[in-house]
Amino acid sequence: MGAFLTSIADFMWGTWMTVLLLGMGIYLSIRFKFMYNFRRIGFHFKNTYGKMLKKGEGTGSVSGFAAACTAMANTIGVGNIGGVATAIVSGGPGAIFWMWVSGLFGMSTKACEIILGQRYRVKYNESMDEYMCDRSFVMKNALGWKTGALLLGVACFVLGPWTCSVQSEAVTSSLFEAFHIDTRLTIIVLGVSCFITIFGGLKRISAIMERVVPFMAMLYILGGIGILVTHYDAIIPALTLIVKSAFTPMAGIGGFAGASVKEAVRFGIARGLYSNDAGTGYGIIAHASAKTDHPVRQSSWGWGEVFLDTIVVCSVTALSIIVTNVYIDYPKTTSAQLTTVAFKTTFGRYGGYFMAIAIAVFAWTTIIGMYYSCEKSVNYVFGDTFANKVATRIYMIYYLIPCVLFYNVEATSLWAMTDILSAVYVIMTMIFIVMKHNEILRLFNDFWYRYLPGK
Repeated sequence: MGAFLTSIADFMWGTWMTVLLLGMGIYLSIRFKFMYNFRRIGFHFKNTYGKMLKKGEGTGSVSGFAAACTAMANTIGVGNIGGVATAIVSGGPGAIFWMWVSGLFGMSTKACEIILGQRYRVKYNESMDEYMCDRSFVMKNALGWKTGALLLGVACFVLGPWTCSVQSEAVTSSLFEAFHIDTRLTIIVLGVSCFITIFGGLKRISAIMERVVPFMAMLYILGGIGILVTHYDAIIPALTLIVKSAFTPMAGIGGFAGASVKEAVRFGIARGLYSNDAGTGYGIIAHASAKTDHPVRQSSWGWGEVFLDTIVVCSVTALSIIVTNVYIDYPKTTSAQLTTVAFKTTFGRYGGYFMAIAIAVFAWTTIIGMYYSCEKSVNYVFGDTFANKVATRIYMIYYLIPCVLFYNVEATSLWAMTDILSAVYVIMTMIFIVMKHNEILRLFNDFWYRYLPGK
């Protein structure tokens, strides 16, 4: 089964997907005049991290920062820890360079998703008091494809939960590595705590995320900086290796089997996408509930999320693995366990304890953030009715089944399945952006050249 899934994932993430994602990111960056990549960084910082404690202006269900934290619960997590490690093991250090490239141009793609979510969101009043949007809402409200939207909604809420097995595997393996905790006990605690949180709905989810996500991200970054300080003399060689192996094949050394340039590009783009979600359409969902006075203002998080996620957190993970040489010294270790080993070799058993806790918290927040995304598909299918309220409660149980029952599936198979679903989401999101790019650009120009100067 693992070989079968991997073969499908390899096809889905072949050269055509790389060209599609990078090509779209480059095209959008040009059309946006690089506003989300290299220009107006001060404005974006002010409208994202500079307003973390403000409720925001305009209409919406939660603050812009709370919505962004719900989105970052999907992005800042095991993808930054296990995903980066898997990219290095499979694609070599050069995969990190392509991860950076995908992140820089993905900022524009993520901004488009946020604009679409804000533009085509709806307000539910009967079954819940909430602004919302997802891929199905966009497909119906923007394109008029009602049947396709219904089928897409069903597919999303049926298949979406199965990607959570990646998170469960990371939690159980890291806690066992550090504390030798019985995986069955870990999975029970994980399942119960996730259910209690998601049962509280958007307000409870966003309230917890805006406290937990920034705190754990900062702790993790500080821990990674500690590794880099300890191995300061290996930082420049590591950066040189990343750039060099991005364009030339890396031969096998020690326990590392070697990697071609094609593998570096493939795994760098794929893991970069899973890390920051740029192009998957998750930005449509998470940011639709945000309070904002203009859709394009909220799209500043297209820069904010990808910068923190890919440029900062993923880089910390990658350099920690490379400077400690663990990807060569521990050939049978991959996913989140490899990052844990990097911390243990530097800080001893306390580094392992810290990483186990960090991975557990990150995976926990990711599972909750992904639940919110899948729930919106349920909301679309059942509409603003009493049936929606009932279906949402039942869906909470279904959503957690893969997390609880399939946590011990081989990591390679889990990542392959996640790659396949992500590829499908990318294709749908690219269709939305292409077909509504005139409306996206109209809102973009309206904000920068009419609304903002007038305000």
